[in-house]
Amino acid sequence: MTTEAQMAAAAPPRLFWLFDNGALRAHPLRVRLIVEFVGTFILICVAAGPGVINAYVALHHGVPQISRDAAVVAPGALVMALIYALGPLSGMHINPVVTIAFTLRGVFHAAWAIPYIVAQLLGAFAAALFLQLMFGQVAKGGSHPIAIAGGEWRSLVMEVLCTLILVTVILHTATGYKSIGHNAALAVGSTVALLGLFASPISGASMNPVRTLGPNLVGADLAGWWIYVAGPVIGALLAVGLIRVVRGKPSLEEREAAEGGLLPN
Repeated sequence: MTTEAQMAAAAPPRLFWLFDNGALRAHPLRVRLIVEFVGTFILICVAAGPGVINAYVALHHGVPQISRDAAVVAPGALVMALIYALGPLSGMHINPVVTIAFTLRGVFHAAWAIPYIVAQLLGAFAAALFLQLMFGQVAKGGSHPIAIAGGEWRSLVMEVLCTLILVTVILHTATGYKSIGHNAALAVGSTVALLGLFASPISGASMNPVRTLGPNLVGADLAGWWIYVAGPVIGALLAVGLIRVVRGKPSLEEREAAEGGLLPN
């Protein structure tokens, strides 16, 4: 076997992206936290922005401009782009329940979980503050249960179901790196968009506690906040249990996906 062939055989497996070996290195925690903060900031701007902007436009011009379809597809397209662009730097969780799921799956450093979640919370809060300063009425970008009898429990069930589906897709694309490769970004992004189209009239299809808590905290409107914490957490726990049953123990490649690069020495 030639030297080049030996190097190719020894090269680490590539998960979501095709990079040179130098790009697949362990990134320091500070870089990861910056990426999680920035990624979450951008996500919340795009996910909560339509509701806030529609309220602003309605107040000043009378006719909202952003349709529900556009409002729920945009975050999915953004998630796909962020995974392609920044995923190798942090794993691009941008969602506390994704961090929790990877940690419980045993493919993410437990010591990094709390810093990641704090960075995500700060990113969501900063995005909500930005929207509030720009347009006002930032609570219009949050998610709320439908305002009928039984609205809260229906919203809770939808958040559990949607998060179960989303986190299942995320965990299984990490496991199936050989057959999926960089198309994992497409799978995750399209899942976010499709679940939004399906569930947004009921619960807002948050699937992400900070996506709802950021606008609601800044807007001082915490109606139904517990749904968007309990629902996604329960859904993520169910997804972790499901992958454990059907796939067993995790592989090294799953950990590389969760962490965004090679493992630290």
